This record gives sequence, C-alpha cells and structure tokens, in this order.
Amino acid sequence: MTETWRLIDMRIEDAPTQMAIDEAIAMARIKEGTPNTIRLYRWNPSAVSIGYFQSITKEVNLDACKEYGVDVIRRITGGGAVYHDYNGEITYSLVAPTNHPKMPRDILASYELICGAIVNGLKELGVESEFKPVNDIVAGGKKISGNAQTRRHGVILQHGTILVDSDIRRMFQVLRVSDVKISDKLIQAVEERVTNLRRYLERDISFDESREALIHGFENTLEIKLEAGELTSGEKKLVNELHEKYSSKEWVFQR
Repeated sequence: MTETWRLIDMRIEDAPTQMAIDEAIAMARIKEGTPNTIRLYRWNPSAVSIGYFQSITKEVNLDACKEYGVDVIRRITGGGAVYHDYNGEITYSLVAPTNHPKMPRDILASYELICGAIVNGLKELGVESEFKPVNDIVAGGKKISGNAQTRRHGVILQHGTILVDSDIRRMFQVLRVSDVKISDKLIQAVEERVTNLRRYLERDISFDESREALIHGFENTLEIKLEAGELTSGEKKLVNELHEKYSSKEWVFQR
C-alpha cells in the first residue's frame, strides 16, 4: 500500500513566514505526530536567505536589498546565501522523521535521495540533470538547484530551490559575491555556471507546469502519494510564535 504524505501547495508568503512554517512543521512532526510533509512555495517579496552559520554583512548587499524591496532572512539550515526570486523560482521543503524507513540515516545518501526526486521531476520536463554532492543539482554542467538540510530532534528538514526563470543580474546585485562592478562579462561568466528551466528548455515554462513535475518527482522517487492538506492548528500556533524570531534583528544579524 502506497504511503500518503501531506502536500502543502504553493503558498506565497514573506520570508519570515516561510521559514517559520518550515520550522513549525519540523517541530510539530515529533511533538504532535503531524504528517510527513512536502511543501512547495514562493517568496513575496523576493528574498535573500543565508545559511545559519553565515555572516549577513559578508554575504548580502543590504543597501541593494533595501533599494529593491528584497527581504533578508537567516535559515536554520546551513549552506550558502540564496536569492529567492518571486518571479523565477520554486522552493520545496521536506519534513520526515530521521528513522523513517524511506530516509537514509547517512546524510549524503539522504541528500541524494531527496535531490533525486527533483532530478526525476525535471526529467519529466525534458531536463537531464544530476545530483552533484554535497547538495547541488546540475543540468548541462550548470547549477539549477541548491539544497540544504538540518536534523533536529529526530526530524529531517530539507529545503531547496528550483530555478525556473531567475534574474541572474538581480541575484548579483543583492548578494555580496564580489566587490567587482557588476558587468555584462561577469553576468555572462555566472550564466556559464548557473542555469534555469527557461534557459535550459529554450521556452517559457509556467509555475504550474514546474510544480506538477516536481510533485510527480517526489511521488515516484519516494513511492508515496501526495494529498493536499493545510497546516494544523498546532502548526499555525507555532508559526505565529516563530514568526517573531525570524522577523527579529537578533536572529537575522546574529553573525
């Protein structure tokens, strides 16, 4: 019998809310026995998220973020700084117990499995991609997805991005990648390392088409059935509590 997991589908929220939801689901999974969950979402306004251990002043151009109305948030997962483009990206998250029979105990193996769901979803769109350890997915030798994971209190939380039609120039305006002036030459060099679905497929691609493929990728890879659901009352209460943390300067600027 195929196991059913909950799908929380394409919620569009600001950065503190999105990160509060991910952590609330992870906390409630152990506390309240809420379902294993896949979530697909978008960020509005666009945002930069930095890894838990990163320095915000070293990684983010705060003046540019303010100028363009881009949120800035710190994740509870590790990894690097990411620009979440409202018009160009889907983010997913997965929450399940570390002892779930489908989840490898080995961290790298779990990355490979979960990222494999993205790879299989992209294949449905005609994108030939592969998992590149530790936590990237590449298509045609170029990065198309970055992923991060944390394990706390017996729960895996992994989330990551799928670049649909991301704005590379804006990415480099809000991330402090280099003090070198942003030039067409720099953008071209970046585009040789990073791609997105529209550029790879050489056609327009909708969020609906992308999300359908991702849903199928998770279902087929994990051998599960995703059933649309909502946050529980307990999760909503946790989201409200955690939102205050994620909105605070103490959290965002702690490093």
